Amino acid sequence: MNLFYSYSSLLGRRMVKCEWNLKHYICPSLSPLKTNSRNITISAISSEPNGASISVTGADGSSSSSVCRDSSISGSMEQVMVEYVFGRKKATEVAHYVWKQVVQKGDAVVDATCGNGYDTLALLRMVADNAGRGRVYGMDVQKIALESTSSLLDQFASPDEKELVELFVMCHSQMEDIVPNDVAVRLVAFNLGYLPGGDKKLITRSETTVLALEAAKRILAPGGLISIITYVGHPGGREEFEKIEYFASGLPVESWKCCKLQLLNRPLAPILIFLFKR
Repeated sequence: MNLFYSYSSLLGRRMVKCEWNLKHYICPSLSPLKTNSRNITISAISSEPNGASISVTGADGSSSSSVCRDSSISGSMEQVMVEYVFGRKKATEVAHYVWKQVVQKGDAVVDATCGNGYDTLALLRMVADNAGRGRVYGMDVQKIALESTSSLLDQFASPDEKELVELFVMCHSQMEDIVPNDVAVRLVAFNLGYLPGGDKKLITRSETTVLALEAAKRILAPGGLISIITYVGHPGGREEFEKIEYFASGLPVESWKCCKLQLLNRPLAPILIFLFKR
């Protein structure tokens, strides 16, 4: 059953919009709707700091409602999402936790925009195993970014772990040139915009980002994830986000599940996009 969710929640003065193309409901206590494919709308409104009233309406008018509270949340993923809604988690922290649900020890992953190296280090810790099978392919168009990444790895990764990382000064649109043909990539991560602490005029561009997404789509293994954090507060950022959204919207529902997390009342906040390949 393929469902499309539109979820708006007013919690602690933070309004979050999440769009899913998934199979499961947000709250397990919701009464099940019919199992045929349909468009449904899920809305959640809360005047309490620890709860939300959730209602589901199907395209045929059928509906169900429930109340979900923090105390009833099961599992860490749900908790991370609630903390993000309440402003206690950053977008990058949510992304890292989602990665952990996909990436396993020994996997090959791509950090398409290394920046200062924090995503690279996080990915390395997820894939590194005693057999030395994991691999992180990192890339950035700025040499200074890879120098920062290498410095961070020197501080927090062991020499054996560092051997699992390959860094390349090149555009993310060229990722197919650095990943061997026989390597199944489990995750491709994008953290777009400009280098924190660097020249804000040097930004990722929508044209090359779309090319990079096309490349990521080709090298990604079934069961893999393309993770994107995009920023709209700088010149060119809004256009880049719109191009990414258009790309994601055009992926076939038979083989892709796409999700967007966006703060509605913070128009310049980072936007999370996850593209899961079946």
